[in-house]
Amino acid sequence: MKISAHTRRAGAAIAAAALLAGSLAACARGGDSPSDASASSPGITDTTITFGSTAPLTGPAAGVGNCAIDGATAYFEMRNAEGGIAFGDGKTRTVEFRAYDDGYDPQRAAANFQQMVSDGVVGAALSLGTPTNRAWREAAIAEEVPQVLLQTGDPIFSDRAESPWQLGLLPIYQLEGEAFGRMLVDSGETHEVAVLFQNDDFGEGYVEGLKRAIEGSENVTIVKEVGYEATATDVSAQVTDLASTGADVFYNAMSSLAPLVIGSLQQAASLNWTPSVFLPSTSSSPAALLTPSGVADRFPAIYTTASSASASAPDFATSEDGTEFLDALAEYTNQDAAPGFPQCLWGWIGASILEEAFTHMQEPTRESFMTALRDISDFEAPFLLPGATISTTEDGLPAMSDVQVMGYNGAGFSPAG
Repeated sequence: MKISAHTRRAGAAIAAAALLAGSLAACARGGDSPSDASASSPGITDTTITFGSTAPLTGPAAGVGNCAIDGATAYFEMRNAEGGIAFGDGKTRTVEFRAYDDGYDPQRAAANFQQMVSDGVVGAALSLGTPTNRAWREAAIAEEVPQVLLQTGDPIFSDRAESPWQLGLLPIYQLEGEAFGRMLVDSGETHEVAVLFQNDDFGEGYVEGLKRAIEGSENVTIVKEVGYEATATDVSAQVTDLASTGADVFYNAMSSLAPLVIGSLQQAASLNWTPSVFLPSTSSSPAALLTPSGVADRFPAIYTTASSASASAPDFATSEDGTEFLDALAEYTNQDAAPGFPQCLWGWIGASILEEAFTHMQEPTRESFMTALRDISDFEAPFLLPGATISTTEDGLPAMSDVQVMGYNGAGFSPAG
């Protein structure tokens, strides 16, 4: 079965005491003293700005976690080597980007945030994961520390009333689910859909989007829904249950834990259940997931969504932006080839958005940073889909909000249709 697609769219005694107090304050900020120490936030000096990020650098999600960090690290190290970034207050600063390992454990992620605050970062950016970012959202709000451009599609991070110090980077999960659901409806063909979902905001968001798109349609029916916990190590029983329906579409709302993604595909194939498959954008890497599964060719079609270019595209390595990206990754990180996960590219895109916000910061404060970040409009960040731009002015939407359904072609993904 092939399905057509549509696109969607960061006095002496007194004097001595005052001098001592000033010196201690500067030390607490960790380096050079800003020109107006009383007005500056932690993590910002006249010459540097420091951000932190928490991600799974070890464990089953280490592939995507390291990629998320490496993309941003490469971008900022490249800019630092060029002399730094010119900020809106007239200062030129280099960027220190610190990574903290959470192993995809929400408790460790929350502890990492407290360590970041202790370490004196101005904010946290590009942290990966839905449950891990949710674990310290309220603490970030209470501390008034930016938690921004998060690599999650959870809509709560782009809701300004709910999350005044947050902003998401990636399209919300519901948008991805809607795009695929509309594709099914618009195909005009009759489809029965079996749904496997991670039992948290990630999986539920994808299912919500799918249901919204197919509501009222006469040709698309969800025949069964089965959930699993994010801590699960195997989903064979759930896949077997879904296979018993004989559904022609397997909607696999699973996060990017490689053993589970690969195992779900292998289990379906072992049961001779070969429906068309939908995988989230975070969980569809050809090099890291589909090819290692050894069974991708058993399915008539595998779909995902994209909000950016792919580093595996044939012309990526020869393009000007692609060459710059790959050279910086090779020089400043341990990535030794075109990355197999899209999070590397998303980290780079997110870093470019942070730079755009820095250029408009009028004061060395967290408040000024958030104002600048939320006033970006029509910014042409690298590697976006054709015609897409970055806008952060609309409440409820993340920085990236354009998605396109893509089909697997045996080597990578191309627009479905």
